[in-house]
Amino acid sequence: MNAASMTGMTALSIGRDIRLNSAEELEATLRHIGATRYHSLHPFHKLLHGGKLNKGQVQAWALNRYYYQSTIPIKDAVVISRFRDRATRLEWRHRIEDHDGDVGAEGGIERWIKLTEGLGLDTAYVESTEGILPATRFAVEAYVHYCREKSPLEAIASSLTELFAPSIHEERIAGMLQHYDFVNPDTMSYFKRRLTQAPRDANFALDYVKRHATTPEQRAQVCNALIFKTNVLWVQLDALQHAYVEGNIPPGAFVPKAG
Repeated sequence: MNAASMTGMTALSIGRDIRLNSAEELEATLRHIGATRYHSLHPFHKLLHGGKLNKGQVQAWALNRYYYQSTIPIKDAVVISRFRDRATRLEWRHRIEDHDGDVGAEGGIERWIKLTEGLGLDTAYVESTEGILPATRFAVEAYVHYCREKSPLEAIASSLTELFAPSIHEERIAGMLQHYDFVNPDTMSYFKRRLTQAPRDANFALDYVKRHATTPEQRAQVCNALIFKTNVLWVQLDALQHAYVEGNIPPGAFVPKAG
């Protein structure tokens, strides 16, 4: 597969003319999707990482992203429920622990709360999710619904955005620490931990889909699942851009304090 042969992709699918005949072609297409559709390319992220946002805008991003982060273990519990295979359930289970933590062990959700607290947001307000954008809620809930209603193969494939996560985490850590005096290494601990967690998870999911997607139709389903997930991430940034950069905050959503 080459870039020229992938021009038929739409916002929904890889298109009808692309036929993936091997696991190698599947992986190449997945990586092309990530290179052209991952939300690191979104204008809002360029503003965030380049120090172009004010504190209120960064607060809005962290507040809304909390809903996504806190829903991931719910999504993963749904994925586990799709499998009769014990080995797959055992492998997937640590993802829930990564986010929820365990008794005496901090998880990703707690590390995200460190970020929102460091930004000056009230934790009860953050956890209530009362101030998030409607588009955030709709996108995240659509992701959970997708993993519940689509095939188990597609549910796993939708997680493959983790293939591209380490680079955005590295960029975010460096950019935000450089440009914002209201963040520090402790508040950015969520992203540092994901530098090791995400590759481990992504490698399992990539190997799984390459082994279990054995027909061109199944390989297309895998790619379309990744396109769906990139859309889930992209639209959340569309909403943040519209509300907090362009100034169209919907009724009842978080309003940053002046100054």
